[in-house]
Amino acid sequence: MTDVATTQVRPSAVRILASTAQAFIADQDSEGIVRQCLGAIGIHDAEYVKGNIDTAIAALSEHSSPKLLIVDISGIEDPISRINAMANVCEPNTGVIVVGDRNDITLYRTLKRAGIVDYFFKPLVGDLFARACNNVLTGTVESEQARGGKLVFVLGVRGGVGATTIAVNSAWHLAEKRQRWVMLLDLDLYYGDAALQLGVTPSHALREAFEHPERVDKLFLERAVIPVQRRIDLLSSLEPLNSVTTFDDSAVLSLLNNLSSRYRYIFVDMPAEVAIHFPQILHLPSTCLLVSNGTLVSAREVARWRELIGPDTPDRTTLHILNHGGAPGSLPQAEFTRAAGKAPDVVIPFDRDFGTAAILGIKGTQKSGLLRRGLAPVVRHLSGDPVDVPHSMFSRFFR
Repeated sequence: MTDVATTQVRPSAVRILASTAQAFIADQDSEGIVRQCLGAIGIHDAEYVKGNIDTAIAALSEHSSPKLLIVDISGIEDPISRINAMANVCEPNTGVIVVGDRNDITLYRTLKRAGIVDYFFKPLVGDLFARACNNVLTGTVESEQARGGKLVFVLGVRGGVGATTIAVNSAWHLAEKRQRWVMLLDLDLYYGDAALQLGVTPSHALREAFEHPERVDKLFLERAVIPVQRRIDLLSSLEPLNSVTTFDDSAVLSLLNNLSSRYRYIFVDMPAEVAIHFPQILHLPSTCLLVSNGTLVSAREVARWRELIGPDTPDRTTLHILNHGGAPGSLPQAEFTRAAGKAPDVVIPFDRDFGTAAILGIKGTQKSGLLRRGLAPVVRHLSGDPVDVPHSMFSRFFR
């Protein structure tokens, strides 16, 4: 269906599939009941680990997630914070059942709101527990608030401002340093260079997904995505210049919906000439990284895009990243702010050696200290980590 057989796959990107179910249980009696229940519903490849939710977080940080995950919160002082920490490293389509030692209706409701399927307090009742596990594995029931992926649009206000570099490096850092499951979607089907920066070969699968959205299902995505590293995948096409590919917002929305159940973060590298046709997509719950350089024309475009996107809402945020701040030809920052109508949220200083490093793609750009430090507040914002007061005079953000 796609030509993904031609895709270059790095050895480090090869994924070992998880077992159908994994259980992290602290006591032998409860583990025995879980074993019996899973065996009764025909699950014979389950893995059992003596431990609790912290043990599960450590394991999921290194390996793929199962379809059913059972974790023990007995004795955990703040189980909700640990559930949230586990959600960051666990794939979104994993069904989570929690067991614990507290018969507390408030805890139960809070856990359900946090996205788990069910909570059982010890001693476990076999029939009820087996039914809940079977419902997860058969898709009969899902959590009340299944955690979908976070949508991040990276929009260069004009060509050449470095939006793809920012998209690639932010996605890479969240996947490799923060252990998140990340998809990078390059919507420039003719000139996109996300694949080039990541050192992989694009296919034609993205074009097919847009031309035939009805074909996009789990099997299609498994064949179409390009594994880059263990926790980061790419969807990218490089179409012939004499071909014509058109797609509408419904095709993009359908693809994003499919991806949101598989990845914690979906980065969309969206060229301005594509974004201008789909302003409604930019109003989805998301973070939009609006990237410019320091020129007068970029300042003008920042103001125009902010007007189109509109003000922030509780579920949608725009962050303006001024890239290559202080480069030759840039406006002084005060003048840029006047022209743009608002100061940038993040400034990444100009690096004279960056052009040489960029030739090597992600391997080179990851060595740029100025880029890494400049993107730090962006990564912290996306990951939900606390934001520290910056020490660099160039780092102005989140007033």
